[in-house]
Amino acid sequence: MKVRRGRVEFWVFRLLGFAKWVGRVQGLVMKPRVLVTELLDELPPGDPEAIRSRRDLRLINFLMGNERWIVRAIRRFPEVVAKGIVELGAGDGALCQRLAREFSDVRVVGCDLVPRPLGLDGRVEWRQGDVLDGELPRGGVLVMNLFLHHFEGDALECLLRHGRAFDLVVFNEPHRARLPHVLGGLMHPLVNRVTRHDLHTSLRAGFRRGEISGMMKSAGNGWDFRETSTWRGAVRVLGWRV
Repeated sequence: MKVRRGRVEFWVFRLLGFAKWVGRVQGLVMKPRVLVTELLDELPPGDPEAIRSRRDLRLINFLMGNERWIVRAIRRFPEVVAKGIVELGAGDGALCQRLAREFSDVRVVGCDLVPRPLGLDGRVEWRQGDVLDGELPRGGVLVMNLFLHHFEGDALECLLRHGRAFDLVVFNEPHRARLPHVLGGLMHPLVNRVTRHDLHTSLRAGFRRGEISGMMKSAGNGWDFRETSTWRGAVRVLGWRV
């Protein structure tokens, strides 16, 4: 009887602990977005720490499966893809390079503040400049990978308006929740100080499921959206013109 009672008490305490953990998760998830400047954004492109952090980001993208999801999502719309692919916040050009390889007959354009990355596939066009100023290159697909969370207010609304000039939008952003912070902490021994800081900063500036598509829907009708979140820390938005 004492053994059985001990087991019951053990599982009661486990359930209470789980309930408290769920409460903390829900509390964090409901917190509003907090934007803080990321360290990588303040470093020159050639800084050794910036170079290392961009390499860390490629590892994180791989572990999260971000690029794989983007390619799969785009493949579902071959007629739209044929009009061209534009990526905003293309960074080191890794995703553009993969898109140019996967869709070899399609025009791929990368846009970013930084100069054209060295060694970037010649098939990729590069536009250096502020994506909030002026017109974007024309295309059928607009891609943003871990980029929207850098913005809020009028700037965020401007980027989402850009999306309505295309026929398909594919957005992959950090999921503002507790579990991604825990998983990110496990990455600390593998990344440098810039990435350790920016990882959690990005999550606090990230989105909950429904926020991005909700903002786009409020701008007008004529679109369908599919928005999901993953346990690995991503909110994924696929939107197409109907």
